[in-house]
Amino acid sequence: MALPTRHGEKLSFYDFGRTAVQVCRADPRFSYCAYVPESYDESSDRRYRLIVAVHGTRRDNAVCRDAFIDLAERHQMIVLAPLFPGGITGPRELGSYKKLRDPKTDGPDYDTLLLAMIQEIGEIYRLDAKRFCLFGFSGGAHFAHRFLYSHPDRLTAVSIAAPGIVTLLDDQADWPAGIRNMSELFGAEVDVEALRRVSVHLVVGADDLDTWEIAIPPGHAWWQPAFDTHGPTRIDRLRLLDLSLRSHGVEVRFDIVPSAQHQQDHLLPAAKAFFSNQL
Repeated sequence: MALPTRHGEKLSFYDFGRTAVQVCRADPRFSYCAYVPESYDESSDRRYRLIVAVHGTRRDNAVCRDAFIDLAERHQMIVLAPLFPGGITGPRELGSYKKLRDPKTDGPDYDTLLLAMIQEIGEIYRLDAKRFCLFGFSGGAHFAHRFLYSHPDRLTAVSIAAPGIVTLLDDQADWPAGIRNMSELFGAEVDVEALRRVSVHLVVGADDLDTWEIAIPPGHAWWQPAFDTHGPTRIDRLRLLDLSLRSHGVEVRFDIVPSAQHQQDHLLPAAKAFFSNQL
């Protein structure tokens, strides 16, 4: 195989298939790994579409990447799996990336970091990533649906799998319960017309009923009065997100997977079927 060059240097064996982990040049506290299809041929001019898989709270980004290898081979896509480590905005904190941006902390803009990672791999591979597919489970689904609001022009399709806390298109509540202060955080309001051009998938397990991790009582760091109306379970909250999106003219596919609890593996077949249909 003829290898591509980057800054005059040949790439190594570890830049193909399941790639080695690389730090993000924009901020080396963050990193990513990828999957490049076995058929990738540097002598060809074929461009490869991109799917981004965002990890949950456990930060198992390589597992997220590997879960989409079959889809990547079937549809000739590159998979990118970012890693947003815990402890960035405080000792042992685990949730800052889920909000994308937080005016209460001096944390990074996680949406911008993802776009920087995409830019970096686009300098290496023949990537068609002006618009890409995005998947997130649990904490990654927090990230995914908020990225949908902040950058709908960059997405072709998004699969939002069992988020614990949702942001509604509610202009009476602040981020992350609603979007009232989005222009303050992101420099612009939600582009609803662009939102309507994105294919949206919501999926949750029918037995995903535990609330211990996602309760938001007064005194919780995320609490706002608006959260009191979102319901106690992931199913309740995803139903509200579905209604919120549909009320703004967004086309949504909503799957409730029978006998499935809060496990990514149980939801992946529905997500892959959705992406395959879009592709």
